[in-house]
Amino acid sequence: MKAVFLDWATMGPGLDIGAMQAALPGLEVFQATADSEVAERIAGAAYVLANKIRLTDELLDSCPELQFIGLTATGTDNVDLEAAKRHGIAVCNIRAYCTQSVAEHVFACLLGLTHSLESYAADVRAGEWQKSEDFCMLTHPVRELSSMTLGIVGFGELGRGVAKVAEAFGMNVIVAARSGTEPDGGQRVSFDELLTRSDVISLHCPLVPANRGLFGAREFKKMKSDAILINTARGGLVDSAALAAALRNGDIAAAAIDVLPKEPPVNGDPLLDYEGSNLIVTPHIAWATNEARQAAIDELTANIVAFQEGRERNRIV
Repeated sequence: MKAVFLDWATMGPGLDIGAMQAALPGLEVFQATADSEVAERIAGAAYVLANKIRLTDELLDSCPELQFIGLTATGTDNVDLEAAKRHGIAVCNIRAYCTQSVAEHVFACLLGLTHSLESYAADVRAGEWQKSEDFCMLTHPVRELSSMTLGIVGFGELGRGVAKVAEAFGMNVIVAARSGTEPDGGQRVSFDELLTRSDVISLHCPLVPANRGLFGAREFKKMKSDAILINTARGGLVDSAALAAALRNGDIAAAAIDVLPKEPPVNGDPLLDYEGSNLIVTPHIAWATNEARQAAIDELTANIVAFQEGRERNRIV
């Protein structure tokens, strides 16, 4: 049976796909696939593997042989799930493969910002320490995580992983109550209470229509002026222009953004034009340690083998 991997380049170099190739002999691996090439490449395929390629109703309708869609991501917003269900196509995602990677990224950014590492390093390069009258320079604030409250929006696998690290640092952790549920009077608080109480807010929720633009001008005005926002989830959760304005105006202290609404940002983004040292923008790498990327391939392979054996594993459809 024909099998294709449409966007292998998104997984990065140095990965072992031997087990996947054993499960799918003759697997065709494409480094990248343009939208105009998808239909031709998946024609006649029983297995389609992808990371971010969009698989629409029209494409699925044109592939009667297609049995299985395997994603190398947790998010499934690039696949028309209703169409897959209608056509009897199994769709599997991967889970819990990059928790450590994302948590480490969150705290790498948080420590960099709270300890003003970029500003101090720049000062040393500029010769400021050499001119100091004292043995040390205390020209930028340094904050201790144990004195801070971390608010988490989205308390799935990734949110819980970040909370575990936060608690090891001695941080107080609060979690936004899910939409339609009431705060529990303890760790779970309302979204507005999380905005006003948190020293740091870390986003780990999926992007759905109800929370697109979840963080905009209103939310930044409600946050503490010395608060930090970290987004390693989906770019569409944050209004980029509103965040740039909030950082510029001092509504919040800093932000670390690993995701943007459009990736790659070929048409630009307000955060790419922001020049302050209180913003870190990285190119969607929070998930991408060597170990996490290999785990993603191993998880996808396990999903394929389970499907072939008639078992359900990580099935979305």
